[in-house]
Amino acid sequence: MKNKYDAVFYDFDGTLVDTIPLITASFKMAYEKVFGKCTRSREDFMSYIGKPLEQAFEMHDKATAKLLFDTYLEINEKLLREDKAPLFPHIKEDLMYLKSLGVPQGIVTSKMRSSVEVTMKLQGMNDIFDIVVTKEDTKSHKPEAEPIVRAAELIGTEDTSRVIYVGDALPDMLCAKNAGSLFALVDWTRMPREEMEEDPDTVVIGSLRALSCIIKEGEL
Repeated sequence: MKNKYDAVFYDFDGTLVDTIPLITASFKMAYEKVFGKCTRSREDFMSYIGKPLEQAFEMHDKATAKLLFDTYLEINEKLLREDKAPLFPHIKEDLMYLKSLGVPQGIVTSKMRSSVEVTMKLQGMNDIFDIVVTKEDTKSHKPEAEPIVRAAELIGTEDTSRVIYVGDALPDMLCAKNAGSLFALVDWTRMPREEMEEDPDTVVIGSLRALSCIIKEGEL
């Protein structure tokens, strides 16, 4: 029986890796280092998750934005190298299970490649994915369709309607929608979920292993 979907692509932060606390802490520490205090809220910082990092500092002048960006990266990568970003439970086992079924898998993220590679190496994930698309690989980013389209090209899948994109945030859902792909929302998301759950084209999954049912045209 031919599969209904040709590939599964995953967002990284908040989907595979529990980085949300680390990200918000890195934002706060960057502001404290640059300004001596942080007046922005955790909710404000979380609204930028899934988008390119630069957008979080666009309200500042260019010099200040660049300083905050560089400071954030320095703090964040230090924490990443200290292994402060664990995988969510059963992620690696489920990824390996899907790989054993011959399902092509890839990462599609707005995160910088250097940061992704640190965590993938620490978590022993380098041999799981067929492709990795990061911020540097596309001109436009989520919620635009280009990241998924680029990943599909790399994996040899021309029809993005035969791709499942797994994510935890609204930019992920919109990226999938714009690409014509199925969006699978992880049930462990830390992000506001009502709008995503109410979308008729979204499926909610309790584990990555459940994707095998969707891929093979079964039911969850």
